[in-house]
Amino acid sequence: MRKYLIILLSAVALTSCGEYNKVLKSTDPNLKLEFAKRAFEQKKYVQASTVLNDIVDQFRGQEKAEDALYLLALSNYENKDYASSSVYFKNYYTRYPRGKYTELARFYCGYGYYLDSPEPQLDQSDTMRGIEELQGFLDYFPRSDKVSIAQNAIFEMQDKLTLKELQNAQLYYNLGNYMGNNYESAIITARNAIKTYPYSRYKEDLEMVILKSKYQEAVQSVEEKKADRFREVIDEYYSFINNYPDSPNKEEAENILKIARRHVGE
Repeated sequence: MRKYLIILLSAVALTSCGEYNKVLKSTDPNLKLEFAKRAFEQKKYVQASTVLNDIVDQFRGQEKAEDALYLLALSNYENKDYASSSVYFKNYYTRYPRGKYTELARFYCGYGYYLDSPEPQLDQSDTMRGIEELQGFLDYFPRSDKVSIAQNAIFEMQDKLTLKELQNAQLYYNLGNYMGNNYESAIITARNAIKTYPYSRYKEDLEMVILKSKYQEAVQSVEEKKADRFREVIDEYYSFINNYPDSPNKEEAENILKIARRHVGE
């Protein structure tokens, strides 16, 4: 029985491949569109996208053009080719701003960038595109049932961008005075990140980098500037501890405060 089942499945597969090859050679765009729809339903996304790619421009000016372009985008998305899918989804909602799939196209365009967003240490161009596209989706469709999904994706991508800035600030801090005052660069980087992403979960870490950097600047400054620099450290400490009274960095912050007070005669 099993032997016959294998033979039957093999025959079906060969028939399917034969049909696919025949469709590829066909010059009938309607035949190809119908095949692509069936292939998509059968989760044969590569076949669907390959066939649709051949005909998507042939339907320009026809009602079927909208369906073909959206299905091409969705086929790439389901095949996890998010870079290509986002391009096609954007082409769709640009070409059909009031189309029947525009809401979904805007959402999937941004969400594809979110799914393709790389690790924080890598280039974050796609992450920024994802935020921009999903924010556009929220602006155009504030009552969509995908609003919460889009918002959560935006928050995650913003956190990823903030983490990248935190890593940059920490790198500057670790470099210290190597080839210049990197502590000041750490402070500027951290403050800019806080200003850009004020609700990030990395805000506390960024503020701690600022406190530690100011402390190192004070410690390593010339004698006549030490008192003023340590006063700035004290101010930074109180700002930090008021915001995060139960911080896991509280002990380190308090040690910094004790040293700073000694230098200003408190």
